[in-house]
Amino acid sequence: MASIEIRTTQNVTIEYDAATLWERLIASLIDGIIVLAMYLLLSLLVISAGDSNLIEADEGWHMFLGLMPVAGFMLYNFLSEILNNGQTWGKKAMGVKVIRLDGKEAGLSDSLLRAVFYIVDGLLTIGILGSILIASTAKKQRLGDMTANTTVIKLKPNLRFGLEDILRINTLDNYEPQYPGVRQYSEQDMLFIKNVLSRYRKHPNAAHRQVINELVARIQQQLALPQIPADKPEFLKILIRDYIVLTR
Repeated sequence: MASIEIRTTQNVTIEYDAATLWERLIASLIDGIIVLAMYLLLSLLVISAGDSNLIEADEGWHMFLGLMPVAGFMLYNFLSEILNNGQTWGKKAMGVKVIRLDGKEAGLSDSLLRAVFYIVDGLLTIGILGSILIASTAKKQRLGDMTANTTVIKLKPNLRFGLEDILRINTLDNYEPQYPGVRQYSEQDMLFIKNVLSRYRKHPNAAHRQVINELVARIQQQLALPQIPADKPEFLKILIRDYIVLTR
């Protein structure tokens, strides 16, 4: 499973699971079906309301019918991503969404660029160009993503490993837990703590240090500890050890 590191404007690096090519293709297929259904319904309404003989003879109407699905697909994607925080109905069904590479939500201009470049990524190249770029680029971006500085991520992280993979359990047989209150946390909570700790060790800057400080302060309150531990990274590591011993 590919992951994407995104550095926010606060210089904090966040790791996301990238949406796979198949997830994005299926999302686009769902969106295409929705747009096609809307197109057919609208066409039937217009034809039923007008003179069918005049419509059939009107070349301008034929051109309109030919361009409407493309324009409709672009408009649908643009409005959906703006109104649903980076999600079309297809993306919502697949559990993925669009975000900017600075960690912010995609804005009006970002969604507009993404919609317009569907012409190149999808229509003119039958989806081949977009698929190749998504499969081969580091940030899993099609051309529309590159111009808008966006990518598509999974909303739910894929927990590819358990806590047992973080530490060697066989070294903890005689270990005495120091913080029994750690039982109140879930495995996903502990994986989050592990990821924060990993981010800090990989990028030990002021922004990540502040995240560590805030996380430890919150845990100190939840566990009702008399004071905040001095060595915060080591404290988090001990919490992970304690959780493994107490819940395995």
